[in-house]
Amino acid sequence: MAEGNRRRIVAGNWKMHGARAALEALASGLAARPANPSESAPEVAVFPPFPYLSAVKRALEAGQAEGGIAVRMGAQDVSAHTEGARTGEVSAPMLADCGCRYVLVGHSERRASCGETDEQVARKFVRAASESLIPVLCVGETLGERNAGRTAEVVLRQLEAVLERVGAGGFGTAVLAYEPVWAIGTGQTATPEQAQEVHAVLRAAIARADAKIAAALRILYGGSVKGANAAALFAQPDIDGGLVGGASLDLKDFWRIITA
Repeated sequence: MAEGNRRRIVAGNWKMHGARAALEALASGLAARPANPSESAPEVAVFPPFPYLSAVKRALEAGQAEGGIAVRMGAQDVSAHTEGARTGEVSAPMLADCGCRYVLVGHSERRASCGETDEQVARKFVRAASESLIPVLCVGETLGERNAGRTAEVVLRQLEAVLERVGAGGFGTAVLAYEPVWAIGTGQTATPEQAQEVHAVLRAAIARADAKIAAALRILYGGSVKGANAAALFAQPDIDGGLVGGASLDLKDFWRIITA
């Protein structure tokens, strides 16, 4: 278990990869792994593209029904609105209706390519939580910001935008994910010590408002996590699992990360 008896999470963000048959096969292969009754077994989640949520859900349920591991499902984004004339958006109630348990908010690729602001991310966080989804709030700095010594400033600004709306209590069931932008899909990975330093900063920020919630908060690391480096990252006291990109599309490597 992680520090403070926090149950670890390993989450696979499948982004805009794969066709339905390929992702169904990946989900089936993952769910067919034998369940581990140990309390130290991590929670596992996958985040498929929107069109394949239902197909992946069926594949996961079929595997679990045959004695495989329980795999939660999440969505990669959510609208800040419940309904209306908002072409192309997907609401939190729709995601919950499709069987989603989690939803990513503020992923760096959304912030960069779609221009999402801290305020927009905070509104999505609130909307997701109000519909009983568990928001996974992503924060992280660019290489330029890290080189300028602004890492703590940037991640705390992104966190504070949400804290101002929901307070520490809003993180009672939520998850945080630190994803250094410079390490996503680049093959570069923050060293365990670099990642731990930022995770500790984030936990301390929550602790200033509520120490109990901070101690229970699960903070994931995302940024070129692989089977080869997962154990060293997860050994850090404030790293409670991983938000895994490319490696989660390789069942063998993803399983190595899960068992790390």
